Amino acid sequence: MHQRNIPLNSRLAVEPDEADRFIDLERLMTIAMRQIRVVALCAAVGLALGVVYLLFTPAQYTSGTRILLDDTLTKFAEEKDSGPSRVQADSMVSSEVEILKSARLARAVVMAENLQNNDAFLNPPRSPIGWVKDQIKSVIGLFSSQPELSATSIANGKIGKATALLQAGMSAERVGRSYVIDLSFQAYDKKLAGAITRAYANAYLSDQLDANFDATQRATVWLQGRLAELRDSSQAAALAVEKFRAENGLTSARGELISERQLADLNSQLILAQADTANALARYNQFKSIIESGPDNAVKNATIPSDKGSNNTVINDLKGRYLDVTKREREISDRFGQDHPQAVALRREQGDLSRQIFQELNQLTESYRTEYEVAKSREDSLRANVGLMAGESSETSQSMVQLRELEQQAAALATLYQTFLARHEEASQQRSFPIAKARVISEAVDPVGASSPKKTMVLGLSLVLGLFGGAGVGAFQEFRERFFRTGEDVRASLNINFLGYLPIVGTRLSSAPPKNGANGADKPPREGPEPVTPRILRVAINAPSSSFAETLRNAKIACDVVLQGRPCKVIGFVSVLPSEGKTTVAANFAGLLAANGARTLLIDGDLRNPGLSRGLSLSPDRGLVEAIVGEQRWQTTVMVDRTTKLNIIPAVVRGRLSHTSELLSGPGMNDLLTDARNAYDYIVVDLPPLGPVVDAKAFAPFADGFVMVSEWGVTPRALVKATLQGEPQIASKLLGIILNKTDMKKLVRYGAYGGSEQYLDRYSSYYIEQAGLTKA
Repeated sequence: MHQRNIPLNSRLAVEPDEADRFIDLERLMTIAMRQIRVVALCAAVGLALGVVYLLFTPAQYTSGTRILLDDTLTKFAEEKDSGPSRVQADSMVSSEVEILKSARLARAVVMAENLQNNDAFLNPPRSPIGWVKDQIKSVIGLFSSQPELSATSIANGKIGKATALLQAGMSAERVGRSYVIDLSFQAYDKKLAGAITRAYANAYLSDQLDANFDATQRATVWLQGRLAELRDSSQAAALAVEKFRAENGLTSARGELISERQLADLNSQLILAQADTANALARYNQFKSIIESGPDNAVKNATIPSDKGSNNTVINDLKGRYLDVTKREREISDRFGQDHPQAVALRREQGDLSRQIFQELNQLTESYRTEYEVAKSREDSLRANVGLMAGESSETSQSMVQLRELEQQAAALATLYQTFLARHEEASQQRSFPIAKARVISEAVDPVGASSPKKTMVLGLSLVLGLFGGAGVGAFQEFRERFFRTGEDVRASLNINFLGYLPIVGTRLSSAPPKNGANGADKPPREGPEPVTPRILRVAINAPSSSFAETLRNAKIACDVVLQGRPCKVIGFVSVLPSEGKTTVAANFAGLLAANGARTLLIDGDLRNPGLSRGLSLSPDRGLVEAIVGEQRWQTTVMVDRTTKLNIIPAVVRGRLSHTSELLSGPGMNDLLTDARNAYDYIVVDLPPLGPVVDAKAFAPFADGFVMVSEWGVTPRALVKATLQGEPQIASKLLGIILNKTDMKKLVRYGAYGGSEQYLDRYSSYYIEQAGLTKA
């Protein structure tokens, strides 16, 4: 079945979502399936544009070569330090890449290959985009005046243009982290691409040689001038040193000044004199202390030095004799006593020897005193001479400071001169060195196939862009989707019953005369011709087994359940906007009720635009207005359809009525309905659309229920919701909504996964669609 079975009450509780999901994959899948045609169309357009681009874009060819930066090529001619660091190497390779991209090198290639006169190079084939740009530039050029150019300016302009084109087509990149540079050139001619790439590599190698030669040449010239200056400066500094040495008496022998050597000798003699003085003083003091201790102690404690010649020999002899006498005296005294004459004689002799020794010690002490005084005098003399020489040396030191400064300056100039001389010789040798620090490791050849445009990539990119464009268009359509498409939209937005879908009714359904002349009205209508309705108002009658009729039956069941117990049910058909098909739905609904045997009265209540009455083949001369105002009994205005026995009260409007709402809400209408309730089971009223027209709102107190008709995919949801919120009397009696003019083929795309709309084709065997109905 093409609509869901729903509880037939005036309000449906909105079921909450089963779970809040961050991404509703089912809904995304539904949207994708709904917009798949748009996406496919945009993808096809994108692919077609890609094909057109490939057809009109000329092919380009790329030739490439690889250059290795190798410092080891000059290792036999140049002394190299350790290799550069990684940062320095990266900077060096980047610098060489920029040299390859420079305008100077490009100009050299242009001049070498005479590209400024090569028309194929200067005016290559243009792509569609390039052609458009050229046209824009030419149009802009029409509004700017250019001065006349000379032949030289024209030639320079060609060279500049060729250089710019060469730079635009050339590409230089470093290969990974290596010292290899990948050089390539793209052109529309394969032979031209190969020739220019080879010329670029040769020009780069030549440029390196020229750069080395120019640098060494400039260095050699500068070094020659600098060497002459340094030689003169070094000689002048050496002469200044010798002149200063001569003027200040700073002569030297064996690299040492004479004054300094004399001072050193005096210092040495003074040190020796000080040592002699100290030695003499020590001996003098020693013997002086012996003498001062008395004769006895002096003889006993005397220490006789060995360096005094005869005096020392006498003393030593006396001292020997004295010791022998003392020894003999002690032996005799011990044996014979101290009073023994021999002991007394030995003691007398001992005294004489003691006096002689003391006398000799006095003389030796005086000699040591004299020796000390002589040493002291010599020391004082040497000290005076050292002081004199030291004063002279201090004056010489001040001159030596200036001398050393002059010597350092002369030495520095001499060293600098030697350094520059070595550099000059090295530069002179390197100036003619014929090897560059780079070599070609991959020779450029003429390309075989085109490198651009890449057909696969262009077609793939066109397809992807088309898909993205289609997705964007589809997303935009989904974003601007503000209409009712499914029953779920109705229930979610309005929280009211959904009564079903009515398919689009074909326009080829025309009016047809009735088959017989029977009058089926149960109440005596007015005499006269019976109405003949167009087939579009009899779809449910002519096709009772169609999905159209089934939806109207669902609406009838909803009315019977909600309005159960009422002998006569007054049902108003309304819409929010005009031309939504409410008149067609109301007429078919009433016709279906009448065809099922129910006593049914159809009233055209749209007094401003009586579309139902205009649809009748016979034009009535009296109708609802005459019955309301009392000019005619309402029974006399009834027209009867002989096929279904449907009673119709048309609206005969002669001119514009400004008080239609008062007519529909007045006592005349009340009397008509009160009387008609006793004669009919159903009273179906076709009312004007809601919104600015207040006729339906005025009729609301007389109606038992309302059925709203909304056009599928046309009527905005927000408008319907706002209208019902502004009409609470109608909203409280609303039985449900029917989506009219539904495109059953497109409906499947809008149904949720697992929704009833996805399975409408399963029920096709239960329906017999009449020609003119658009079925799913």
